[in-house]
Amino acid sequence: MALAVSGTLTCRGVGATTGAVPDTIESMADDAYTFIRALGFDTVDVFSFSLGGMIAQALVLKHPELVRKLILTGTGPAGGKGIDKVAGTTYYDMVRATVARVDPKEFLFFNRDEIGKRAARAFIERLKERTDDRDAPITVKALRTQLKAIKRWGHSTPTDLSAIAQPTFIANGDNDRMVPTTLSEDMHRRITDSKLTIYPNSGHGGIFQYNHEFTPAAIQFLDN
Repeated sequence: MALAVSGTLTCRGVGATTGAVPDTIESMADDAYTFIRALGFDTVDVFSFSLGGMIAQALVLKHPELVRKLILTGTGPAGGKGIDKVAGTTYYDMVRATVARVDPKEFLFFNRDEIGKRAARAFIERLKERTDDRDAPITVKALRTQLKAIKRWGHSTPTDLSAIAQPTFIANGDNDRMVPTTLSEDMHRRITDSKLTIYPNSGHGGIFQYNHEFTPAAIQFLDN
């Protein structure tokens, strides 16, 4: 999850942030709220991806006064069908990537056809462009805790997304194997003031494959 324009937020126990990874999405959202308020912000725009999108939903539902606009990408709602299978898909793709000797993100975020493979390689190369202040690799313990939190989110009682009154931009690829694309469509139906963009021939990392289209669309959404 990120604070649009002003900065980015790395969850507790991940990247350069110390502490233990919370084992629920709601606790992660509480951390996000504490962090945002500690920085002195009264209102923020929130961009989120995957797990971050789950945190963002919990944040805006608990603290609606804090969020002006919301961007949810590659994510799904509490109780969403298939979210409880994210851990299995993640471990499976990590094994496949190890055998293929490539970055697991190539399997997790992209289709395995030629278009997807090219997009994956381009994405990995873009990640290498940043050389300073790079996040430390996630630990096995932290990853397992995050995946357990996601599974718990998938098994939890659905929340009332109609309570989200903020303008919301939802985006995903049309073949998200991690967080099913149908859940993006479900959120769009349930969040009244929302717009949905589904990128063709792409997976969980659709916004990365279509970065030249998504980035200006997101900026325009926040600026309008």
